[in-house]
Amino acid sequence: MTGVPASAAGGSSSARRATGNTSAREGAGTAGGRAAAESAGAVGAGGVGAQPARGGKLAAAAVNQASVWNIANLLTMLRLILVPGFVALMLADGGYDPAWRSLAWAAFAIAMITDLFDGHLARTYNLVTDFGKIADPIADKAIMGAALICLSALGDLPWWVTGVILGRELGITLLRFLVIRYGVIPASRGGKLKTLTQGVAVGMYVLALTGWLATLRFWVMAAAVVLTVVTGLDYVRQAIVLRRQGIAERKAALEEKEA
Repeated sequence: MTGVPASAAGGSSSARRATGNTSAREGAGTAGGRAAAESAGAVGAGGVGAQPARGGKLAAAAVNQASVWNIANLLTMLRLILVPGFVALMLADGGYDPAWRSLAWAAFAIAMITDLFDGHLARTYNLVTDFGKIADPIADKAIMGAALICLSALGDLPWWVTGVILGRELGITLLRFLVIRYGVIPASRGGKLKTLTQGVAVGMYVLALTGWLATLRFWVMAAAVVLTVVTGLDYVRQAIVLRRQGIAERKAALEEKEA
């Protein structure tokens, strides 16, 4: 049997190694190409550089903060704490000392200002919580009710005015709960104007004003009482309409289901 020359065998082995190296390089190139293509596809699917949506970090942070201890709820808690402090300042030294009344007005003003901000912050940054839904309206009515009762107890404001304002607030709150099965009565512009006017009027009465300012506060309070009654009647009308619509829709749904 004739042997294969060493040179031929070496050449054949070299050729096989060269062929193997070439195949390996081509395989690596192909794998790299696939990886590059997949990377390009990922960039294309996610946008330029697969950057997160604008505002995504802010929204995520807001969601993470939606706990009881968020800024909106802290402002609500501050209002609740201010209520007994306001009463103490209002009634200090018999309730007629201008200095104590000025401090009471400052506490009342802080409470009303935080009322404007906590709801806005909760809605804007998704900080709405069950605690806030319950505590916010309680804090609103507590500071306003405390101020009205103190003013009437001191003889600065007729009791019927306090009765009309507080009766309207409690009545509308109860009405909202009664018709909530049919829908939610939204806050109207008149209701917001009523709240602002009430706050200004009560704040003016808390201060020991004299002269033309005392006359002005009487008319501001008169406007607040009128808005309180008018907006209250409008909410009653909305509740009646909402209830009728809800009953009609349920009846139509039952008839469609039976048909």
